[in-house]
Amino acid sequence: PLTRMRADLSRALEPQIGDEDRLDAIEQAHGEADRALSTLSALMDIARAEAGLSRDMMAPLDLAALVAEVGELFAPVIEDAGQTFVAPDLRPSLIVQGHELILRQAVGNLLHNAAHHAGEGAVVRLALEETPGLIRIVVSDSGPGIAPEHRGRVRERFVRLDAARSKPGGGLGLAIAAACAKLHGGTLELEDAHPGLRAVIGLADNRLGRPPQDSAMSVT
Repeated sequence: PLTRMRADLSRALEPQIGDEDRLDAIEQAHGEADRALSTLSALMDIARAEAGLSRDMMAPLDLAALVAEVGELFAPVIEDAGQTFVAPDLRPSLIVQGHELILRQAVGNLLHNAAHHAGEGAVVRLALEETPGLIRIVVSDSGPGIAPEHRGRVRERFVRLDAARSKPGGGLGLAIAAACAKLHGGTLELEDAHPGLRAVIGLADNRLGRPPQDSAMSVT
């Protein structure tokens, strides 16, 4: 983004350029500045989460409500992409100790990725699952998925597969989701959805008000 911003500003400074083209170049540079700031902010979020520095922002929150709210926010984006969104079932409150901002960002990134990469006609599902000692936020789609040999790489910063290079993005969405899982004592898993991809943010079960359940329960 910084390279493109510099090129746009250089174009705007050319003496022979017309006013309309100059304003267009400045507008393009403004957009690149926003993307650069967004990338820097994402990198800082990842670094803080991976280092455990974001734990000072952990507080009680209703994870069930948070997941539902993020789903409502992204439902129009998914539908605009010609896909079908399946929201999580309504369920009782699930109060945990968590970092609200990075959880919202991580779930939003997974839904955003599905909207951009699953393809028209795909079904995108958001679910909250509980197993002994673990709470799982799951975004699955019926798109082309990611080949098993690439699933480790795409969780790294700035890694984008060839099929995604023509689309906007900085290659940080899955890295943020992985950092979010790590901050909450879990991992990000990318699984085969037969067909498609299941992206699972695993969180250590630290719910407040009652002990972890002994038996598995899944809510989809």
